[in-house]
Amino acid sequence: MSSLPALDLFLSKYQQAYVDKLGEQPRYYAQEQESDCVVGKMDSDGAVFWQAVVRQTPGQFDNVETALELTLSPEINVFYGRHFSAPLFFDSEWGSGELIQVWNQTDFEYLQQNIIGHLMMKKKLKQEPTWFIGVLDDEDKMLTVNNADGSVWVEIPGEVQSTKLAESLDEFIGLLTPRVTPPVKPIEESMPELDHPGIWQRMKLMWRNLRGK
Repeated sequence: MSSLPALDLFLSKYQQAYVDKLGEQPRYYAQEQESDCVVGKMDSDGAVFWQAVVRQTPGQFDNVETALELTLSPEINVFYGRHFSAPLFFDSEWGSGELIQVWNQTDFEYLQQNIIGHLMMKKKLKQEPTWFIGVLDDEDKMLTVNNADGSVWVEIPGEVQSTKLAESLDEFIGLLTPRVTPPVKPIEESMPELDHPGIWQRMKLMWRNLRGK
């Protein structure tokens, strides 16, 4: 399996940044979804304190590859399959944003469905395959990995990758700085059984808008 030492380091720095600045672990509105990440009790507003953990059984994307008859770059298994974690906020030279992570196994399976949807849309548009790792706070800009060479780019839904940010995912993560910020309470939607708190709502809106074009 490939490795992403920069992700392990970023997760460690992320936790420490919150302890140094706020004197506590980061908090997350998990909407009562269980996770091995949870530490301590829920606060009065419904957020839980969390700390990223290494999964006992790593997540794999073999099923996605089989379904799409496509070989994915191996970094996807490490980026999404090594840890359970809440989304990670960051600052960078390109602006602020979030890295997607998975909260539990159900979340991982939902992520796989979204990756499949993204790749099917790329195929429909006759574009080269990419897979997303997060978003920038600036409008509808996704962060995606070029499946052919592993480079990281800015991508707007429906368009090809536009701006290259790094030659590799490990290099890209190494350029990020943890951003200490209050947890964002998600807005309830009409299908809560499919909702992922926070970042997934943005991703769903982006793809919903694309499909409506």
